[in-house]
Amino acid sequence: MTEARGFTLMEVMVAIAITAMIGAMLGGSFQRAYATKETVEAQNERYAGARLALGRMGREISMAFLSNHFDTKRYRERPTIFRGKDSGTRDALLFATMAHDRLTRDAKQSDQMVVEYYLDSDPDAPGEEALYRREKPVIDDEPDHGGTKAKLCDHVTGLDISYWDWKKQEWADEWSSASTERQGWLPPRVRIKLTLKMDDGKDKTFETQTRIAMIRPLEF
Repeated sequence: MTEARGFTLMEVMVAIAITAMIGAMLGGSFQRAYATKETVEAQNERYAGARLALGRMGREISMAFLSNHFDTKRYRERPTIFRGKDSGTRDALLFATMAHDRLTRDAKQSDQMVVEYYLDSDPDAPGEEALYRREKPVIDDEPDHGGTKAKLCDHVTGLDISYWDWKKQEWADEWSSASTERQGWLPPRVRIKLTLKMDDGKDKTFETQTRIAMIRPLEF
């Protein structure tokens, strides 16, 4: 009769050590995979945010307009405006557009509004800046004041907007429809460069161009 033989203490300890090593390797692999998943999701979220911001900016800028139809007794100057300021990597743009959507039923509003894009500090991320959009559904003689402000894109490190000067055949860093040089006309094209700080700490620049349909003031 064959005598039954069990595992020795050494064999049990070796088996436990091998099992622990395999578990540690699997755990490390899962941790790395999860970290990679979080990084990819964060990167995709910022890519999507940049695309949405540029898409909205392009649509609203493409519908920018000037109008000579205004009450000259009430306004000394044309209330519709297009003013782009160059501040290095912190540009700003203020303009009148026909891209307004009425969200409230029977609201006494039209498809016209004043929109401003600019960078400002982000209260949700200390030390960072965000792209903000200010919308004012009433066009008056105070386009720099009033309206509602909302964050359009976060983790922004730069906003560079340039304007195509078809007379000089070159890009201009600034534009003012009230200036002597460009009074009464808009640039046919606007180029927007939006730079974001990605999750890996590196900056990524997204760029788009949009055409303005009406570069001359409306006369009716």
